[in-house]
Amino acid sequence: MTLLLDTGAIYALADADDAWHIPMRDFLKEQRQSLLVPVTVIPEAAYLIRKRLGPPVETRFADSLAAGEIAVENLTLADLERSAQLLRTYEFLGFVDASIVSVAERLKLRALVTTDRRDFGRVRPNHVAAFRLLP
Repeated sequence: MTLLLDTGAIYALADADDAWHIPMRDFLKEQRQSLLVPVTVIPEAAYLIRKRLGPPVETRFADSLAAGEIAVENLTLADLERSAQLLRTYEFLGFVDASIVSVAERLKLRALVTTDRRDFGRVRPNHVAAFRLLP
């Protein structure tokens, strides 16, 4: 199974002071699945990491992507169309989160690795009744 990560999961891994850092780190250490992130998450995560933690931490994030520690999934035209539809359906959902849902639907992924229980818990994906939110 592939684990799809959102921005909050990536940020929590980068910030040792984040409340989600230890649960996220420990959860992912136990997993043997590949990690995947939609391309839209990268600039958002990089921005937050650089702004809050500084350029050296952002560079480590870029190095981890370049090393293939987290695979990057590009969006298809259908993903973009579905993201726009999700934005119309869920006013609380931003484009990055909508793209995560779109990719999860296309890949038939039932779980999301996220710190955002509130928003992803309210979305009803096309392929399952609800996402399993991990950890």
